Amino acid sequence: MKAEIKSLHSLQLEDRLINYQPDDVSNFGTWIRAHIGPQGEAGSEAFDIEVCTPDWLKSQCAIEGPMWGRHMLIVEAYDYEAIKAVIERYVATCHGDDWAVIAAKLSRMGAWEFEDYQGR
Repeated sequence: MKAEIKSLHSLQLEDRLINYQPDDVSNFGTWIRAHIGPQGEAGSEAFDIEVCTPDWLKSQCAIEGPMWGRHMLIVEAYDYEAIKAVIERYVATCHGDDWAVIAAKLSRMGAWEFEDYQGR
């Protein structure tokens, strides 16, 4: 079984990611939600990734102090196609016998909506 991206969108921006252009492409940060599911199937689950630049991280540390970097994609500048391509490359490496195995691998890249779910 393999995974595929069904959609990418920002959790913070009103504009579509493909149309978005930050004031400073080398100093931005935004959360992106990737809906990813089994290849060839309709369903998907959400994986959240904070996409940002080193300059943005530096400014956030100056404001907030030390911060954790889990589920973060650090890029040199905002380039939608490059960001999409790197996420697609990672997703392409995630395969397994069932969706649970794949989702666990994907959760290393982005915060999985069911990461801490405990079924009863």
